[in-house]
Amino acid sequence: MQLHISPSLRHVTVLPAKGFKEFIKVKVGSKRLSYRMVFYCLLFLTFLLRFVFVLTAIDTIDGERKCSTLGCLGKKIGPRILGKRLESTVPEVIYRVLEEPSDQTDTQTRPESPQTLEEFIAEMKDGRPDAKTFAVKLKAMVTQLEERTRTAKIQEYLYRHVASSSIPKQLHCLALKLAHQHSTNSNARLQLPSPELVPALVDNSYFHFVLASDNILAASVVASSLVRNFILPEKIVLHIITDRKTYAPMQAWFSLHPLTPAVIEVKGLHHFDWFTKGRVPVMEAMEKDQKARSQFRGGSSAIVANKTEKPKIIAAKLQALSPKYNSLMNHIRIHLPELFPSLDKIVFLDDDIVVQTDLSPLWDIDMNGKVNGAVETCRGEDKYVMSKRFKSYLNFSHPLIAEHFDPSECAWAYGMNIFDLEEWRKTNISHTYYYWLQQNLKSDLSLWQLGTLPPGLIAFHGHVHTIDPFWHMLGLGYQDNTTLAEAQSAGVIHFNGRAKPWLDIAFPQLRPLWTKYINFSDKLIKSCHIRAS
Repeated sequence: MQLHISPSLRHVTVLPAKGFKEFIKVKVGSKRLSYRMVFYCLLFLTFLLRFVFVLTAIDTIDGERKCSTLGCLGKKIGPRILGKRLESTVPEVIYRVLEEPSDQTDTQTRPESPQTLEEFIAEMKDGRPDAKTFAVKLKAMVTQLEERTRTAKIQEYLYRHVASSSIPKQLHCLALKLAHQHSTNSNARLQLPSPELVPALVDNSYFHFVLASDNILAASVVASSLVRNFILPEKIVLHIITDRKTYAPMQAWFSLHPLTPAVIEVKGLHHFDWFTKGRVPVMEAMEKDQKARSQFRGGSSAIVANKTEKPKIIAAKLQALSPKYNSLMNHIRIHLPELFPSLDKIVFLDDDIVVQTDLSPLWDIDMNGKVNGAVETCRGEDKYVMSKRFKSYLNFSHPLIAEHFDPSECAWAYGMNIFDLEEWRKTNISHTYYYWLQQNLKSDLSLWQLGTLPPGLIAFHGHVHTIDPFWHMLGLGYQDNTTLAEAQSAGVIHFNGRAKPWLDIAFPQLRPLWTKYINFSDKLIKSCHIRAS
């Protein structure tokens, strides 16, 4: 192609390279057309001719030797404009073979396929098979590799399930030694708090925190991190709730390791008058839920033996068997107004969090009449963690869920929550929670599969006040994308997920944020071989 521009810029001549006698003459008014416009015209013409050249080259490669420039252009652009699909050069027999459903019997009896792409290419070069044989061998290799990958994934999920559901021997050792201390050492069974501090337990001028846990070491980290980072530790009242079996060792730990000047209360569920009298809906629901899950799931062996479900579905079902999802310590938060009838506002903490800042500003947050102050989990830079909506937890294929809720509604997180108990007592939140637990049982656990968050999303629906994400960073227990610097910048970090910081499967770069609140020179810690790594 040759371009000729007259000195006066009144004519632009385009001469095709193959000797066209015709030429295109563009009349240019020197007073109305700028240099830039002329340049853009030339640029467009250049692009158009290059495009035609490329399409012509493609036709030549495809085997079409006789093809003029305009003919190729029409042929190539036409089908695209009309929405038609160009014919593929891949033999149709390959598509037919690949689309045929795999037979399970053939899968088990077929000979060993190549293990790598290099082996497959070598075999194809040696045998020079036709298209059908090529497709059959390729499909066999990919299917076999798929099956091995699936098996390895499921084994990984099973091992993680076992590791996260078991009690490490170090923690079991600590509980036994503390129970022994409680029975033999009077200093390990002190009244908590001391008699002169008992009035603080119902004094709303204090900052009241509630922690429900049967994990002594985890509770000690939450308590230590809370007190050490608080500006006015003498104004802290930490109410620790535990079960009957853990009460004695939990009391022994905080008797032997006081967090003065904070006020620490250790109380077993059996000490609450409300909890020991009459029917407790959440306990009844839990008993039914546990029985239903054992029958419905068939245990981890039955789940892993399933050959048709995807690994992620199997992982979710294994997670549903985790003891924590049927733990009373998880469900008890729905009865906070009854457990603390004299308190107006509390902050509820999970036992897998670490406090890294002063939490007193939480009491200055205006909840605007809402009950639950929580961090939303559908917005944020981390799309893996902060992408949760109602559809992530509830089964919207069930008409009962689809009728009442919006799948795109933003979810929120348990772990660090501000609860306005005054406002809560004006609602029917606890009754709603129990009602939906019953509905899930009646539907064979088809409304949701696991955890206390799904019924919590329902019960607190319309009663949630969104707080700044600084107060609660999530995901440190199920993904390691969070850097140490990012985690250190949060007010509260949450090791939600299987990789708890007290387990061997914890992420090593994040675990120091938790272990820094453990005194590894402590006699009990050393005797149970609890180490930083």
